[in-house]
Amino acid sequence: MSAGPRPGLRVLVLHNRYRHHGGEERAVDSQMAALRDAGVEHRTLLRDSAQAGPARAAASMLGGGGGAREVRDAVRAFRATVLHAHNIQPLFGPRSLAAARGAGARVVLSLHNFRLFCAIGVAFRDGATCFRCRGRFTLPGLALDCRESPAESAVYTAALAVHQPAVLEAVDRFVTASAFAAGQLARLGLPAERIEVIPNHLPPTAFAPSSRAHEGRYALMAGRLAREKGPEVAVEAAALSGVPLKVTGTGPLEGEVRELAARLRAPVELLGRVERAELERLLSGAAMVVMPSVGPDVFPYSALEAMAAGVPVVASRTGGLTEMVGEERCVPRRDPIALAAAMRALWDDPDRRRAEGEALLARARERHGEERYVASLLDLYGRLGAGG
Repeated sequence: MSAGPRPGLRVLVLHNRYRHHGGEERAVDSQMAALRDAGVEHRTLLRDSAQAGPARAAASMLGGGGGAREVRDAVRAFRATVLHAHNIQPLFGPRSLAAARGAGARVVLSLHNFRLFCAIGVAFRDGATCFRCRGRFTLPGLALDCRESPAESAVYTAALAVHQPAVLEAVDRFVTASAFAAGQLARLGLPAERIEVIPNHLPPTAFAPSSRAHEGRYALMAGRLAREKGPEVAVEAAALSGVPLKVTGTGPLEGEVRELAARLRAPVELLGRVERAELERLLSGAAMVVMPSVGPDVFPYSALEAMAAGVPVVASRTGGLTEMVGEERCVPRRDPIALAAAMRALWDDPDRRRAEGEALLARARERHGEERYVASLLDLYGRLGAGG
């Protein structure tokens, strides 16, 4: 590592795990591994939403969280100089951040989505990007019943509005993974001068020695089958281009996607949920990865993992995807014809696939390696005065 840990630096990582694990869980686990590899003293404090029923979750949300004493005691026992929090809802809440600061730790909050303002986090509804809720004005989330339960929508929107000032007061720096997200969060109400961009990373073992995309036998789409991810666009593009497409993941659109593929007679295979080892195997045999998102993706791991595997990426021009893979590799959102053309061009040119794969592999090594990530974290902690 080019930057060693600062003397006296002790990091307590706090995270409320989601009921359905996804990219944010990966980010937390990767941070812990990076801190370990860098020799940084650290501990974790985790809670799991799967262990809380609706009544407990609602009470905790409305009350500002129920973990303040636990967090205060953990900071004091470990003598933490930094509390680095990720998801805090519903079981930790903003009171936990205030408790950590009161116990002497600097407080950093990573925002992997828009959950500080948006009751569902993804800022997407009715088939389109939605930033109606901003600042403490969360009434649209209630009026539109974004949680698809009037009671839940009322709890979430009220809790976000009531407790947002406490979050702003307790947090020294907010961290997000893309410049797109940083700009949007500032427009929604975060102080721009307290937002840091630190892209997510992968460990050294995740990077392929070289691209094998020229040998690829199919296109791959990996992710949740939800409207904001655009799986139906990928199916239509596969039908138009004739490029065989494998799709991993499950979600609310699974039945609709399956029916669409059958109706269009698209060369699409739905694989459902796959384990990580199987996903890595699929990436190693892919000619390209398609990312047809129509929502405001902050920093999708599917794109990063494809880059690290040396696989070309064809993505929608949305959210943080353009800064991840480059403008030249993006097509307009909701445009299956443009996506099909890009897929076919790669499919017909193995040498181009290899060149694109090598370029993205180099880009991933340069921008998303563990060493650069740790250096950015240590710089941030140092500027906050955490450690010697």
